[in-house]
Amino acid sequence: MAKIKPFRGVRPAEEMIKEVPSPPYDVLNSKEARVQVKDKPYSFLHVVKPEVDLPENVNIYDEAVYQKGKENLYKLIENGILIQDEKPCFYLYRLIMGNVDEIGLVVGASIEDYENNIIKKHEHTRADKEADRIKHVDTLNANTGPVFLTYKAREDMNNLVDELIKEKPVYDFDADDGIKHIFWKIDDEDVIKKIENIFKQIDFLYVADGHHRSASGTIVGQRRREANPNHTGNEEYNYFLTVIFPHNQLYIMDYNRVIKDLNCLSPDEFLKKVEENFIIDIHSKDKAYQPEGLRDFGMYLDGAWYKLTAREGSFPKNDPVKSLDVSILQENLLTPILGIGDPRKDKRIDFVGGIRGLEELSRRVDAGEAVAFSMFPTSIEQLMAIADAGKVMPPKSTWFEPKLRSGVIVHLLD
Repeated sequence: MAKIKPFRGVRPAEEMIKEVPSPPYDVLNSKEARVQVKDKPYSFLHVVKPEVDLPENVNIYDEAVYQKGKENLYKLIENGILIQDEKPCFYLYRLIMGNVDEIGLVVGASIEDYENNIIKKHEHTRADKEADRIKHVDTLNANTGPVFLTYKAREDMNNLVDELIKEKPVYDFDADDGIKHIFWKIDDEDVIKKIENIFKQIDFLYVADGHHRSASGTIVGQRRREANPNHTGNEEYNYFLTVIFPHNQLYIMDYNRVIKDLNCLSPDEFLKKVEENFIIDIHSKDKAYQPEGLRDFGMYLDGAWYKLTAREGSFPKNDPVKSLDVSILQENLLTPILGIGDPRKDKRIDFVGGIRGLEELSRRVDAGEAVAFSMFPTSIEQLMAIADAGKVMPPKSTWFEPKLRSGVIVHLLD
């Protein structure tokens, strides 16, 4: 059963809701963040990307960066830009992007559930990114960015949410990217108890996005647990900030690939090798190819778009990881033909989220890179199957949209 906890959220004063929330820390690089915070003194980027307030030559992992983030967070609280609710609450967070409409429950998720694999993972974490988030959480004494979790949708929870969103929200705003964000506070103790009881019947939660945030939140909690001789298990550090969505509301976009060179092959030599494991059809010189189903890929090479279809027998259909499109492309093309061994480390490959459109792929190849591939999106069912099997997805398999904004809600660890 999943253990969740209400908490005293720290969030923007109502009149400041359009001034504070920012993109997540890992969506922007430091240069982009510096541009975004110009004339925005209350942007939450000052907390999650605090290097924007330090000289450009400061290393982003320098101790001064974390201390600046701490200073900026508590300055927002002291000045009343951020307020803290008086009693523990759950919250509802709704995101609307075009036809996509998602409503998640904001809670504290249990680090014990993470340790015991009730919260299931599907990605490896990188040590450097994990260390960065541990330092950020520990220094600020807060989870400043929510983990994106999902669960297998339940009618009882859906019905309860449908009733709760009839109430007036505390926030309703459009972000500068056009995405609508609506937020409700749930402080009725009977409703809180009802939600807790529903989640006691949920066997597993799944990390959709935020493996480094969930790992760092857990590690900080473990360290504080070990250091506290009076530990009870009820302390706030035993929980980390999450927004939990039913699986059938989530929208996963394609996560595409761009390669810098053809590994010393001519275009004709490259195509001949690709043809060994893929059926190749010329699609168009003008119109990008968006894959229409699994085992289909688009490829932009030398000014033209091609459709690639994985040949029968070129991949194991019954393996939940190796049958993923990202695995098929990696194992049958990127590694053997282009020499991309470890896509996490190889500087010759880059990944482009589907939100940027296929035009970004052709633009980059036309500007000098060698070849790009458009992908069919991984499904949430594939993600859950891999997590259930205790396996790990290849890197950059999923791109979730819309993104949760940082600064809408913060969880303090004491």
